[in-house]
Amino acid sequence: MVNNYDTIELENEIEDLSINCSDTQIIRIDKPVSYNTIFKNFIVKNRPCIIKIPSAQSWKSTKEWVSQGFPHFSNLQNIYGTVTVPVADCGEKYYNVQKKQPTQFSEYLSYWEKYIKNGYPSDMPCLYLKDWHFTKDFPTHIIYEVPQYFASDWLNEYLTSRNDINDDYRFVYLGPKGSWTPFHADVFTSFSWSINICGRKRWLLFPPGQEDYLRDNHGNLIYDATCSDMLDNKLFPDHHKLTPYDITQETGEAIFVPTGWHHQVWNLEDTISINHNWVNGCNIENMWLSMQKNLNDVKKEIEDCQAMEDWAEHCQIMLQAVFGMNYEEFLKFIGFIAECRLASLKTNCPIVLYGGWKLGKWHTIFDLQKINSVLRSFMTNTDVQALKFYDKSLDSLKHLCMGMEEVLGKFAIES
Repeated sequence: MVNNYDTIELENEIEDLSINCSDTQIIRIDKPVSYNTIFKNFIVKNRPCIIKIPSAQSWKSTKEWVSQGFPHFSNLQNIYGTVTVPVADCGEKYYNVQKKQPTQFSEYLSYWEKYIKNGYPSDMPCLYLKDWHFTKDFPTHIIYEVPQYFASDWLNEYLTSRNDINDDYRFVYLGPKGSWTPFHADVFTSFSWSINICGRKRWLLFPPGQEDYLRDNHGNLIYDATCSDMLDNKLFPDHHKLTPYDITQETGEAIFVPTGWHHQVWNLEDTISINHNWVNGCNIENMWLSMQKNLNDVKKEIEDCQAMEDWAEHCQIMLQAVFGMNYEEFLKFIGFIAECRLASLKTNCPIVLYGGWKLGKWHTIFDLQKINSVLRSFMTNTDVQALKFYDKSLDSLKHLCMGMEEVLGKFAIES
């Protein structure tokens, strides 16, 4: 028997949260709302929002890592001081990101306390601990709960099932007032969510497509979307067309950053936050389209080498390097998600997601519908068909598609 309280499910009736709100506003949700309401108002529509998460006050990270609204340095030092963490220098540009250095956590905490004591001086570097795979490093330390609104997370569901990969997209960020992240879009064209357990952030979000107004003459994205160069009509002639969302995120609030929304982020206070990148049925098609675009860029970059042996396979190696995934891995990813959902429907046993949330029947069917659509496109793609793994996988692909259509047909009759 499934406990409905722990189930994320899709229903027909939803509360419309967009009433009296223009497209230039970010909606803040301060009251409890259903999973279905957030899913259909924001996640499906690829629209950002901020949601108050009252339960964050009782998280272990809030209780042990925060004291009176500030980082609890002594506790953090005692528990995790010997760990090596990735620390970025906010003043040192490395290509189009900030240069990172592996640093002992105790050393970083000592720096941070000194930086605060000295009044955040300009003659000291502004260092930011970011992209720490905390949950991967400490799988038994349950320091937070994934809010139900973000529980449908195929990316981390898949990666945590693969012992051979040892990767995930679940992060902790800790940084002083003034630390920041340059202008970027998220990996894999994914969604992201972020919750401050202490401190405040400023987010500058740009709707999809507006990043093209922030490219230089060589097509490179700007590093800092607030720099004075941005107002130079010769460098960025379309800057006046920009309509960014400028948002302040408070402690205990979650921000949903949709697919393809470039953004830049600052810590307005000493801040600790938890972040996931995630993909699900709402943005899997965008991920697939983005992969195709990235492959086309790779092919264009090395088109003079097209006559070389295994050129298509070499393009996949480069795609893996620039995008983080190639076509064969993408197939394994969506195939895994499909098989899990087929098994769930056939056995009437719900999938238990990270954080203990159970995937409802109609949500499972929605997932299969989206995978089936993308997989059909994948199978007929000429770049896919040119790769060595395609012929070997064709029979299993057809079998998977037949299995999905059989199950989807059955539930279409029932509904």
